[in-house]
Amino acid sequence: MRRILVISLWWAFSFAQAQQPVVDSLTRVLEASEGEQKVKVLNELFRATQSQDPVTAIGYARQAANLAREVNDTKGLAAAYNNLGVAYRTQGALDKALEYYLQALDGYRQIENPEGIAATQNNIGTIYSLKKDFSRAVEYFEQSYEIFKTANDTARMVGALNNLGNLHNDLRLYDQAEKYYDESFALSVQHGKPLADAVNNMGNLYFRQEKYQRAAEFYKKALELARQDNNRLLALSSLASLGEVFTKARQPRPAQLYLDSALTLCHELQALMMEPAILRSMATNYANQNKMAEAYATMQQYDASREKVFGEESTARIAQMEIALSIRDREEAFEALQKDDQIKTLQLRNTRLGIVVGVLLVLSAAAGINLFLSKRKTANL
Repeated sequence: MRRILVISLWWAFSFAQAQQPVVDSLTRVLEASEGEQKVKVLNELFRATQSQDPVTAIGYARQAANLAREVNDTKGLAAAYNNLGVAYRTQGALDKALEYYLQALDGYRQIENPEGIAATQNNIGTIYSLKKDFSRAVEYFEQSYEIFKTANDTARMVGALNNLGNLHNDLRLYDQAEKYYDESFALSVQHGKPLADAVNNMGNLYFRQEKYQRAAEFYKKALELARQDNNRLLALSSLASLGEVFTKARQPRPAQLYLDSALTLCHELQALMMEPAILRSMATNYANQNKMAEAYATMQQYDASREKVFGEESTARIAQMEIALSIRDREEAFEALQKDDQIKTLQLRNTRLGIVVGVLLVLSAAAGINLFLSKRKTANL
């Protein structure tokens, strides 16, 4: 366990070091940017930090969305909505993610941006696939793939093929799923960037068929590729899957090592959607060893985690987040109104002062006339 954890921590440190120059460079550009350029940099910062620091990333996406609305940048706003959809999907808030993706799609359609339309359709298909609405999922995936194919966008064709593989895997059409994964991975190699997701999904394919040894081979390969590509979220998925596959194979020691590493990384990334599955595998692993007290305690943690992610507490947490955002927006609007009100108050004070001066002048004039008339009456007497 120590060896795995030390390796995991060393890799996390190395990963942060590898990514930091990119983030630092973008941050320097951000400081000198304004308007649409600043929106673009904020969206790039989201993409640069999302896989290793989702909490920081979502802050960049929100800043991008707020600024894009302010400067009327439709493309930048659509990109920010798309990024927010990715962030909420990672947190397991599928309905909220779908809401943002649909707003992004509407924005890209307004400006007739095929690349943005196809990328967002692909993301929407993923949400429907996770929600088990397969007919809608395949519709969006196929539309997305056709746009990428027409544009000869190899990099995004890779992702679309991978998602089609996932869809057919969910439908238990394993032969067709394997064809999509193979095609996706081969195309990614041609493009010069082997897709670890396709390899990881091949592991899922064999796992569902209870071919655990074969599944483990693909998960290990995916973990290696994920670490080479500095993709911590995918590494988390591979670690959790390896823990589960060794649990199924009743090999408790390697299972626990992988699960401990996965849980540590899960908490580091705050990728709470992954936590229940990891805890469930841990509980099963303890039970396989007749460690019933540990199994029971871990199942209690699993129940609490599952309720936190999928139950009312999750809904409340998302609602609180939205309320906080709404309050912040209102505070910003109120500050703007206050500034406007200060101007209006100053104008009103000037108006009142003008009225008072005018009244005083009228009264003074009236007093002067009365005095003049009074003197005339005295003189006439």
